[in-house]
Amino acid sequence: MNIYLKDLVTVSEGILIKGNKDTLINSFSIDTRTLKEGEVYLGLKGSVVDGNTFYKEAILKGALGCILDKNTSVDLEFLQDKDVFILLVDDVISSLHQIASFKRSKLNIPVVAITGSVGKTSTKDMVASILSTKYKVLKTEGNLNNHLGLPLMIMKYQDEDIMVLEMGMNNLGEISTLSHIAKPTLSVITNIGTSHIGNLGSRENILKAKLEILEGMTEKVLIINNDNDLLHNLKIDGKIITYGINNKSEYNAYDIKYNLDNLTYKINLLGSTYEIKLNVPIESFVLNSLCAICVGMYYNIEVSKIKEGLENFKLSHNRMEIEKINNITFIKDYYNASVDSMVSTLSYLGNLKGRKIAVLGNMLELGEYSKSLHKMVGNVVYEKGIDILITVGSDAKYMADEALKLGFNKNNIFTYIHNREASLKLLSILEDGDLVLLKASHGMNFAEIYSLVKEGLKNI
Repeated sequence: MNIYLKDLVTVSEGILIKGNKDTLINSFSIDTRTLKEGEVYLGLKGSVVDGNTFYKEAILKGALGCILDKNTSVDLEFLQDKDVFILLVDDVISSLHQIASFKRSKLNIPVVAITGSVGKTSTKDMVASILSTKYKVLKTEGNLNNHLGLPLMIMKYQDEDIMVLEMGMNNLGEISTLSHIAKPTLSVITNIGTSHIGNLGSRENILKAKLEILEGMTEKVLIINNDNDLLHNLKIDGKIITYGINNKSEYNAYDIKYNLDNLTYKINLLGSTYEIKLNVPIESFVLNSLCAICVGMYYNIEVSKIKEGLENFKLSHNRMEIEKINNITFIKDYYNASVDSMVSTLSYLGNLKGRKIAVLGNMLELGEYSKSLHKMVGNVVYEKGIDILITVGSDAKYMADEALKLGFNKNNIFTYIHNREASLKLLSILEDGDLVLLKASHGMNFAEIYSLVKEGLKNI
C-alpha cells in the first residue's frame, strides 16, 4: 500500500512550497544523526532544540523531503537545485499522527497492541517471534512506543502480514491517542504495576490509562494477565482472554522448573499437554510467554510453531543478560526497573546457589511513592536471602535502610550516590563463584558499572 506526497498534503492540510506530489513516501526520521537516505525528515520543536533548523542538514544527508513547522524560515536559494520537497504544516507532531492514522486506515491487516506496567517489550518480542513462524511481521523496534515512535513504526510498513505494536505512556490520554492511530484488532495488557504512579497517582488510574488501548478498536478483544490483582475479574464491553499461573485461566502454566539460564513449564493446549522451554529463568517471563501463546492460538499458529517461536526468543540488550567473568556470574538487567521487575529478579537471584550480591539503583518516575516503593524492594532483598547489598542513588538508599531495619547484616550493606564508587566497592569484595545482579532504571546508566568492573577484573 503506497503513500504519496499528495496524500501528506491532503491529510496534514499543509502548504507544499516545493516538490512533486507524486513522490512515493516510505518512512520518516526525526533525527538527522540517524536519518537514512530516502527518508522524510520531520522537524520537531523541543524545549531546548528546534529540529526545524536542521532541515538543510537532513537534505544534504539524502532526505527525500522535509515536513516543517509553518513558521520555519526556508532558504529557497539553497533548495533551488535540490530534488526534494518541503511541506509546511501547523503542527508537525499532529501531522505525523494524521499521516500514520491515514496509512493504517488503508491497511486490512491484523494489529496486535501491547501495553502494561512491565513486560511490554519482552512480550512484544515473544509475540512477534511466534507470529513470525507463519507471517511476515512488523514489530516495534526497541522501545519506540510513544506518540512519536508508534506512528513512525506504522509508516515503516511495506508488505507485512501483521503488526505488533508496543504502547507506552506517562499520563492519562496518551494510550488513547496511540490506539486511535493504530486501530488494534487484538489488544494485550500484561499487568498493572507502579510504573509512572508518580504521574498518575494510583494503580487504579494506571489501569484506567492502560484500558485506553481499547478505544481505537472496532471489535474489542483483550488478552489479560489473570494473576494481576487489578486485571483479575476485569469486565469490558467485549471479549477477554485470560492467562496465568496462580488463578484459573484459559491458558495456565504449571510444573515450572527453573535453571540458571532457562526454565521449563507445562501447558494444556487443544486437549494435549506440552512442555515449553524459555531461555530466560524468571517467573515473569512465564507470564509473558503465556500471553504470547494466547496471541499465537488466536491467530491459529500450530503448537509446534508456538514452541519454536518461544525457544528462538532472545531478550533485548541489557535485559537479563547472564555473563561470566573469572568464574563470577553477572546478571545484567538494567534496561529498566520497577517494583515488579525488582521482585522478579531478586527472587531469581535468591534461588541460586552461591554468594548473592545485589547492586540496585534508583527506580525512576515514582513521585511521592518513591520512598515507600524503594523500601518495599529492601524488604524483598531481606526476604530472599541476598548476602550483600550495594545501592546507588538517593532513593535506592531506602532499600538499604529497610533491609537493615529488618535485620540485614550491617557489614554487608553499602550505599553510594555515584556509579564509580559502587564499582570500586564491588571490585574490592568480589570472590570466586559470586553471583552479581545489576538492576536499576535505564537512566541510572548501570552499563557504566558493568564496564568498570569488567575492566577491573581483567587486571586481576
